[in-house]
Amino acid sequence: MKSIIHPESHMMSYGYKPELSEGAIKPPIFQTSTFVFKSAEEGKAYFQLAYGLREKEQNEELGLIYSRINNPNLEILEDRLCLWDQAEDCAVFESGMSAISTVLLEFLKPGDFLLYSMPTYGGTDHFITQFLKSIGVDSIGFSPDQTKEEIIELVEGTGKANNLSLIYIETPANPTNDLIDIEMCKAIAQHFESHEKPIYLAVDNTYMGPLWSNPLQFGADLIIYSATKYIGGHSDLIAGAVLANRELMGRVKVLRTFLGNMANPHTCWLLLRSLETLKVRMEQQALNAKAVADYLSQHAMVSKLYYLGGLSPGSRSSEIYNRQYKSAGAMIAFELNGGEQEAFQFLNNLKLIKLAVSLGSTESLAQHPASMTHIGVSKELKERIGITDGLVRLSIGIENSNDIIADIDYAMSKIENKTISKKILNIV
Repeated sequence: MKSIIHPESHMMSYGYKPELSEGAIKPPIFQTSTFVFKSAEEGKAYFQLAYGLREKEQNEELGLIYSRINNPNLEILEDRLCLWDQAEDCAVFESGMSAISTVLLEFLKPGDFLLYSMPTYGGTDHFITQFLKSIGVDSIGFSPDQTKEEIIELVEGTGKANNLSLIYIETPANPTNDLIDIEMCKAIAQHFESHEKPIYLAVDNTYMGPLWSNPLQFGADLIIYSATKYIGGHSDLIAGAVLANRELMGRVKVLRTFLGNMANPHTCWLLLRSLETLKVRMEQQALNAKAVADYLSQHAMVSKLYYLGGLSPGSRSSEIYNRQYKSAGAMIAFELNGGEQEAFQFLNNLKLIKLAVSLGSTESLAQHPASMTHIGVSKELKERIGITDGLVRLSIGIENSNDIIADIDYAMSKIENKTISKKILNIV
């Protein structure tokens, strides 16, 4: 019986043949803009496939043409990413937003209607509510606490149900860790679609990365990642990725070719390096996050904790979590007693943890969503989805967990000291 090799083992060599690169144990950087054809006939055949003018013959692969279309580093990376999510095909982009915007532009046209989950990353929210609206794509958001029936009623209430073309969800949601039921959203898509008009479900899986959740298994049609985050994991590159079946990825890749927003060879090479340690990094981050969450759950200055490992047993969120995820992850958000002033005092007194946006990297990061990543979200919507002035988001890294907690404890003490001083002054 043939044993199944796990993805983390494949990350060292899958899709690469050393004999084609002078025996180099790792893929070199193919820093070239174009590739030489063996004949004019071969060049024609490659371009016919690249432009979708004919179907691939059995066992035929798209040959190397031009690095805007394909490149060895890009192809090896995409092959390896497919293994984690058991996807048929993958496209890697120059940023997470380029992956998101390409999907939205490919599957939505003027007059179409989009259903999306809230909260979502600030850049995604802006693209949906500002840019898509400007080109005639209307949308409506739903919240994590709404049921299937309520969401269907919400869509029907717009009078645009017949124009629904795409459902876009981000789960867990940034920054509150709210969970969206992927299977429920697929059922909603099936409720509105017809044989003539399919409705696709796209899932932003950035918060969980390919290790802790695999949305295709729950009915998603497309998975989107900001590969800058866990997949890259070292805060030294910007990238995005989309995974789906070959048919949908064919559409995505054709649009990528003409938008020219593919990842460059050096970025792909760095991502190949990062994939080799993805599992060990993410597992350590999850262990550290649990220790930090345990500390925060007992702290007097924390009024609310957003951590997937602390969901109430029997709750709707707990049921979704147990079904969809393999780990509580490494993202934590918490509400400080007070508001922006207290949140800023905390952030300004961190030493080990860096005050910066982004997430999923080896170093721990902290930021203030209301005034940073989600500053473009309206005040009314922030209040509705829990992005308050006292909310702080943490991305837990691979440092020693005791050192991370000591840093948080020190920053918390500075808030407490100032709060006590204020009370004394008020009494006097």
